[in-house]
Amino acid sequence: MALEWVMLGYVAAMEAMMVLLLTVPGLVGLRRGLTSVTRGLLKPFLSVVPFCLFLLLGIYWKYETRPSCDSESACSPTERLRHQKSVMKSQRNALLIGAALVFYWLLYSVTHMVVKIEQLNQRLARLKNRD
Repeated sequence: MALEWVMLGYVAAMEAMMVLLLTVPGLVGLRRGLTSVTRGLLKPFLSVVPFCLFLLLGIYWKYETRPSCDSESACSPTERLRHQKSVMKSQRNALLIGAALVFYWLLYSVTHMVVKIEQLNQRLARLKNRD
C-alpha cells in the first residue's frame, strides 16, 4: 500500500514543479519547451484523477470498517494509539490526494493560459508585421 502513496507523492511533486516553472517570470526559452512537454503529459497525468478516487475509496472503507472504541474500558492504550495513528495517516493521505488533484487542475489551467498567451502574442506579431 505504501508504493501507491509514494507514487502519488511523486506525481504531485512533479505537477507542482511544472506549475512553478511555467509561472516563474523570465524563463521564456525554457517555458516554450516546458509547455510542449506539459501538453504531452497532461493526458497521462489525467490518470491521477481516477487513481485518487480509488485511494479515497480505500480511506473511506478503512474509516467505515475500523473498530470502535466508544468507552474507556473497551480499548487498551495500544489499540487506542494504533487507531489514532491510523486516523493521522488517513488524514495525511487525504491531504496528499487533495494536493495531487489541485496541482493537476492548476497545471491544466496554467498550461492552457500559457498556450493561449503564446497564440495571442503570435497573432499580435503578425498584425504588427502586416502594418
